[in-house]
Amino acid sequence: MDSRPVDDNTAIRRRRLCDVCGKRFTSYEKAETIPLRVVKKDEMREDYDRAKIESGILRACHKRPISAEQIEETVDKVERDIFNRESREISSNEIGELVMKYLQDLDPVAYVRFASVYREFKDVDTFMKELERLVRSN
Repeated sequence: MDSRPVDDNTAIRRRRLCDVCGKRFTSYEKAETIPLRVVKKDEMREDYDRAKIESGILRACHKRPISAEQIEETVDKVERDIFNRESREISSNEIGELVMKYLQDLDPVAYVRFASVYREFKDVDTFMKELERLVRSN
């Protein structure tokens, strides 16, 4: 009955009519993709998991004035960048850098929170250097 693209043209929503009973229903069609593998720091590989990115961003944005929609948009941007690459493997390091890129634009406090865990700041001096770099860039 009706078809239209959804999810930034990555899927198609179809409104259909059952020939037998006459009921209407909706179906979504999305192209199958080759699974993406994430290469961890210890060289182990695991399947890509969107929930891990979302979880890290949620922790960084805890008690910040950031809506659920903004968080979802940020995860979508990171994921779009990941899947637009040619390779079927990506390092966890590259994913972390992408998250920081988008968090820096979204909220400086969330960015520093994420960076402090991701970059494993060992002492206050390292943390202060990152803060100074952030202040200079803004």
